[in-house]
Amino acid sequence: MKTNKNQKGTIMKTNTQNNKGFTLIELIMVTIILGILAAVAIPRYMATVTQAEEAAEDAVISSIKAGLETYATEQLLDNGRRSWPSDPFLALATAPNGKTSDETDADADGEWTFNTTSFAITHMRGDNTVHHWDYDKGTQTGASAAVGTMGSRELLAD
Repeated sequence: MKTNKNQKGTIMKTNTQNNKGFTLIELIMVTIILGILAAVAIPRYMATVTQAEEAAEDAVISSIKAGLETYATEQLLDNGRRSWPSDPFLALATAPNGKTSDETDADADGEWTFNTTSFAITHMRGDNTVHHWDYDKGTQTGASAAVGTMGSRELLAD
């Protein structure tokens, strides 16, 4: 620091060094704060993504159930008997995004399939978990004919 005298003879101190930037302590504190925010925010974000995927699945399944009821009503008018199709996606006017003709379990993010072996609707989420809903078209003929059933969401075991 330099010292200068002004016109009245008073000593003034001037700072000749120009201190720009952050100290190491300030940088460490900012890093710690960002780490705490990330530790709180990331799990909440992942939980939100999971809830959004569940809500989207619920919407698709509700659409399938409504389509199946419409299909059964049309069959009642045409044939005198309510029935469901062998593939539940046939009851929909428009298939959901990600619907493939693959007849095995979903194996790509966002893919919807109907497994013709296990008779289950499957969907793969963004986290690579596959969820399924059991589907039974019911009995289509005879005195005990009845529409089918659809199970609730289950995680498909690897």
